[in-house]
Amino acid sequence: MRRWRLVLGGQGADGTGRSLSGADAAMDRTLEALYGARGGDGHGGSGTVAGRSGGPQGAASGARSGGLGGSAPQVARWLGDIRTYFPTSVVQVMQRDAIDRLGLSALLLEPEMLEAVEADVHLVGTLLSLNKAMPETTKNTARAVVRKVVADLEKRLATRTRATLTGALDRSTRIGRPRHRDIDWDRTIRANLKNYLPEHRTVVPERLIGYGRAARGVKKDVVLCVDQSGSMAASVVYASVFGAVLASMRSLATRLVVFDTSVVDLTDELDDPVDVLFGTQLGGGTDINRALAYCQSKITRPADTVVVLISDLYEGGIREEMLGRVAAMKASGVQFVTLLALSDEGAPSYDREHAAALAALGAPAFACTPDLFPEVMAAAIERRQLPIPDMAIHQ
Repeated sequence: MRRWRLVLGGQGADGTGRSLSGADAAMDRTLEALYGARGGDGHGGSGTVAGRSGGPQGAASGARSGGLGGSAPQVARWLGDIRTYFPTSVVQVMQRDAIDRLGLSALLLEPEMLEAVEADVHLVGTLLSLNKAMPETTKNTARAVVRKVVADLEKRLATRTRATLTGALDRSTRIGRPRHRDIDWDRTIRANLKNYLPEHRTVVPERLIGYGRAARGVKKDVVLCVDQSGSMAASVVYASVFGAVLASMRSLATRLVVFDTSVVDLTDELDDPVDVLFGTQLGGGTDINRALAYCQSKITRPADTVVVLISDLYEGGIREEMLGRVAAMKASGVQFVTLLALSDEGAPSYDREHAAALAALGAPAFACTPDLFPEVMAAAIERRQLPIPDMAIHQ
């Protein structure tokens, strides 16, 4: 009954007959400030959330006064309160709801506010969208917040990505007619065990397996082409982190291109993903065709190139030319992958007609979580079937 009381918000008709005190009452006030009947009044909110509107706490009548008000100190206290009463995962959800319902984006431009929030990928996306409006006094604090999130993501993703792709690159360069010093004897013996001659106690190596002479150089070119429209904020964050990780691998030549209706090459910034992120400009239209034209112009080794388009495919450019460029790249030997999203946010919204058209060209379109991305890249490098999630519609 206590939990139902907290969910329903204390209306006289909630049926619980329960009043709150102490920590429960304080928790209820933090919920009411955001989800109550007036939680969005005057702040760009979206109205009442079902079950949390009505009279004073525990009373049967009278409107409860919700909302966080326009005072930054008051909002900062509220942000501290929710961290006191709820786990981090819930805090992040409530922060996103506060930004959406109460229009707190402007307050994020104040340094004391940024120091109070729980930083996550979604907050980074919001800060990037506010980048152009951000005063100089806030930019250093914002960069510190973004750097913390990026560092956490790199720590979680970098080691597995490098290990997975290093193995894929080694396997992709094995050749069938190696020079003597390039022979992989372990794999050669295993592959020829069927040719063992007992009388001579030896294996006849009919097939030699080795590594290519270019093993120490660049083996593959990777082009990440990332849609920076507003709906792709989380994907932009993850793509920037992965771009920096891939760029740190000597055997890969990585290029990062972001686009809306214009195209920006951020390859020179890849040594610092924070610089990459602040070089993006979330929002605006989408011209995938123009972005692919730029990427196509930078391809010099089609058979050794992997192009990853990260976009929801809502094209504002010329559809036929976009599809024609994908077909031309694939015909030249490029491995082309379309990710509708690179995030943990669940099923994305995307243009199904364009996704189906790309799938028909042999360029499957599917959403990808950050944890799956290394496996997708490894499969593309090795030119084997991509590990498309079971829930993918277009395969």
